Amino acid sequence: MNYKKWSVPLMILGFVVAGVCGWIMYSRTQVEELWGHLPLWFFIGLWTTIVIGVGRFFSKKEDTVKLLGLSTLSGIILSAGFPPIPLTTLMFIGFVPLLLVEHQIATAKEEASPWRVFKYAYHTFVVWNILTTYWVANTAFFAGIFAIWVNSLFMSIPIVLFHLVKKRMPNLGNIAFVSFWLTFEYLHLHHELSWPWLTLGNSLAEFPSWAQWYEYTGVFGGSLWILLGNIMFYKLISNYYFNDVKIDLKKVVRPILLIVVPMLVSIAMYYTYEEEGREIEVVVTQPNFEPHYERAKINKGDRYKIPTKLAYNAATKETDYIIFPESSFNSLDEKNLPKERLIEDLRGYIKNFPKGKLILGVGSYRFFEEGETLTTAAREYKKRSGNVLYYEAYNAAFQLSNDSEEIQVYHKSRLVPGAEFFPLKNIFPFLKPLVDKLGGSLAGLGKQKERSVFTAQDGTKLAPIICYESVYGAYTTGYVRNGANALVIMTNDGWWDNTAGHIQHLKFASLRAIETRRSIARSANTGISGFINQKGEILQASKYGEYIALNARIKLNDHFTFYTRYGDLIARISLFLSGLLLLNFLAKTWLGKVKKD
Repeated sequence: MNYKKWSVPLMILGFVVAGVCGWIMYSRTQVEELWGHLPLWFFIGLWTTIVIGVGRFFSKKEDTVKLLGLSTLSGIILSAGFPPIPLTTLMFIGFVPLLLVEHQIATAKEEASPWRVFKYAYHTFVVWNILTTYWVANTAFFAGIFAIWVNSLFMSIPIVLFHLVKKRMPNLGNIAFVSFWLTFEYLHLHHELSWPWLTLGNSLAEFPSWAQWYEYTGVFGGSLWILLGNIMFYKLISNYYFNDVKIDLKKVVRPILLIVVPMLVSIAMYYTYEEEGREIEVVVTQPNFEPHYERAKINKGDRYKIPTKLAYNAATKETDYIIFPESSFNSLDEKNLPKERLIEDLRGYIKNFPKGKLILGVGSYRFFEEGETLTTAAREYKKRSGNVLYYEAYNAAFQLSNDSEEIQVYHKSRLVPGAEFFPLKNIFPFLKPLVDKLGGSLAGLGKQKERSVFTAQDGTKLAPIICYESVYGAYTTGYVRNGANALVIMTNDGWWDNTAGHIQHLKFASLRAIETRRSIARSANTGISGFINQKGEILQASKYGEYIALNARIKLNDHFTFYTRYGDLIARISLFLSGLLLLNFLAKTWLGKVKKD
């Protein structure tokens, strides 16, 4: 195949696709229209142009086309195995083409180059990120670029480390592959640029009946399962690919059993598990405010009337809780909540429901007292007199109830990088204009250390989980350890338009239900609202863009799962193994240099 001959038309095609999509996206912005799937084609065109251009002008290797094809195939397979596409079993072979690439580079006649492994791994993960999470650009264009290309950089690191360790210690290659990847996923939950959306174990959210043992392992059990499957299938395929050895059908049985046995165990758990706890009646609302352009134009009166009218039509005298979504109302002063007109109106509203308690997402703020220690999220407010006051802004949740004058408050604490806080702001303060463009703030939002639970006089305790927080399994268990016997998720998934993002976010909630064995009531401003039982089944679900309220009875559970008690054990073991592997690798590398000298 003449690489240079067909590369030019592909470059031109990619450039044209990116250019046309970019122009349409810009034009739609001018008339306040959403982008839908346009970012997908823009990123595909842009990345095609970059990859083909770099390959044409900078790569002189004869195997470039073959390795590029294999690494592209890996990205496509991983994307096809991820929700909402119901081809989850593809995840068990998603890394195989990339592992073939690594092996070919490692065994080449010339010196194996970690940089060359990195290039193809990075390409694989950019393809996977584009095809699966392109919709992030609908929130903010630069946020989408950052999420795709920086996340791909992080994903490439464990592959390069695996390559280096395998070269020095071939017998530990498989252990290195699994340990480094799980360590990456674990660390990716705990730093300021955290974006764990593509954690391998999340792919089982498409079929909750396959993931019932997450109550013991969490998502890292699924990641481990997928990685082991990739190793076993790689061993089969690599013999055929490199040595032209026919695949022994007897050896195919082992990787198939690796997939089938845990699946059958989970399905057995699924059909035998019985939900626990007493029932309560809950109403979730979906007022369907379009967040990009329309929500800011809706006056306060309508912002109040729409969700309250929805809930009034769906609630009964037996309704225990009414849930409004994330950021239903804004600009509430937490130090003067009882005097806020909105709070007075809402208190009057819930009196229509004798047992009623109202949980709602709110944008709020609090001014610091004179002399009070300021936090890193403190913002300046200059009065006309010239005096400067300091305050914190919050993405918060409130609970109001008929049986108590207290207003219970929770501040969202797992914040979205860029939009809700500025990561590494001490290192990159010059990026403030970009953060402002994303709708964020250099100070970011205030948060709290501990997860709060909302408590009622009858002993019911609900976890007020706000949007992005529901992606974090171990984080969610913090609410449960603090007493929550059911989970409430308040979110606004309309930022992504009608793409795969809101579906993935909903399905991830099923995994939180399994890990904690807690029922979930989910209220989305726009997206999908509904109810999930303790087995992870989605019992009721609205449609995207639907103006609706749903009523259901959910069960309260007080028992702790193994995962709730002990968290990400698999990941912590992998972190320990990765440390040993790296120390061993560094020691052998140093000893090798000493012998040469």
